[in-house]
Amino acid sequence: MKIHKTMRVLVVDNCRESLNLITSTLEASGFQFTAVTSVAEAIRVLEFTRVDLVISETMVHDMKGLDFIRYMRDNFSDLEILTTTFNPCIDDAIRVIKEGANDYLIKPLNVDQLLSAVMRMKSKLIRRRQIQEETSRKSYGIIGESAGITGVIDNIEKAASYNANVLIRGESGTGKELVARAIHYASERAASPFVPVNCTAIPESLLESELFGHVRGAFTGARDGRAGFFQIAEGGTLFLDEIGDASPAMQGKLLRVIENKEIQIVGSSRVQKINTRIITATNKDLIFMVQKGLFREDLYYRLVVIDIVVPPLRERKEDILTLAHHFMNKFIKELRRDPPRFTDGALEALKNYRWPGNVRELENLIQRLLVIVGRPVIDVADLPSYMRFQMEHRVDPMRTLADMEAEHIRSVLQLTGGNKTRAANILGIDRKTLREKLKKYCIPDKESGN
Repeated sequence: MKIHKTMRVLVVDNCRESLNLITSTLEASGFQFTAVTSVAEAIRVLEFTRVDLVISETMVHDMKGLDFIRYMRDNFSDLEILTTTFNPCIDDAIRVIKEGANDYLIKPLNVDQLLSAVMRMKSKLIRRRQIQEETSRKSYGIIGESAGITGVIDNIEKAASYNANVLIRGESGTGKELVARAIHYASERAASPFVPVNCTAIPESLLESELFGHVRGAFTGARDGRAGFFQIAEGGTLFLDEIGDASPAMQGKLLRVIENKEIQIVGSSRVQKINTRIITATNKDLIFMVQKGLFREDLYYRLVVIDIVVPPLRERKEDILTLAHHFMNKFIKELRRDPPRFTDGALEALKNYRWPGNVRELENLIQRLLVIVGRPVIDVADLPSYMRFQMEHRVDPMRTLADMEAEHIRSVLQLTGGNKTRAANILGIDRKTLREKLKKYCIPDKESGN
């Protein structure tokens, strides 16, 4: 996690006098800050902008202060939270700290006390992030040690060092957005917003408004002005996912923005310069789409200054068990249960499966197994049927049917740890028939349980 010399602060207060005092103190001390007067605005800032410290009045008109503290602690655990109030009360102070605030100041605010509290929190934040950085590998949250993933991490470091546009290619579920976030937070733009946008989710009728924002009265129903994605991501990164699904209109507008480094807000004649890095991602073959006239060639070459390919899970089999272990540790904390043990056969099945849904499919499977299987051991029989029967092996067209049957029986026995009852169930035969086939194919009949 990158440590920044300047801490970014969010100030939430509906008292204009207090808001001015806090922001002027922060500005004089060189802190970057955003000031809002409602919790709704604060939540929107938190969703799109990296914030280190929140200074919030305990009672803001659209949400109780304790509820807001609880929301921040549940969703943004790395925040430092400083609360302020006009009504000092020991019980209130205890409740605020218990809900997750780090400090508590009484209004009217004293500038020296305010600045002292902010500096204490800055020191605490820096120490915590130093510990996190020292104790974790420089992997940007990407799990795995395969050659493919090592190459992706190397490319993230290179991309973070430059300001060029990046195209991330890979199948669905491989973690393209994770790579985009890693590039952003490893770069000098990390203190500014990372804004993810799914290109397929923008209706054609709202395209310009969503991308560039609009002023009040720009069109029917525009009762208030609204910032667009480019404005929200100012100074940071705009991540356009599924760029291969972008409409021709969106492709054209995006090309003009990249070329001119400016946008025009809907309903305004004013042109606004922008400083936003663009990272795109796709699971489609854009070169093929360019050849078929489905994607603009000039836009493609603007987007692919840096090209990063995220390998599918089937090409990084050595990472499968590491990822499974990672997801298990993640979900057992939520479920508050002891981690189950996977049998050797179950682990082998995980490694041999082709994972069309990639890392996302593996994560969903681990969560489902932890929820559904209440036993301390997860075996092959607990896995989905499509996974049990997709055992990978080389097929020789010159082999006899008997040879293939014998190999399949050996594989199933290996997956079940020699348990003939389960092996027979998977094979769709009874134990007697299985014993006969073991004898027929000279497969050792080791008693490993029922």
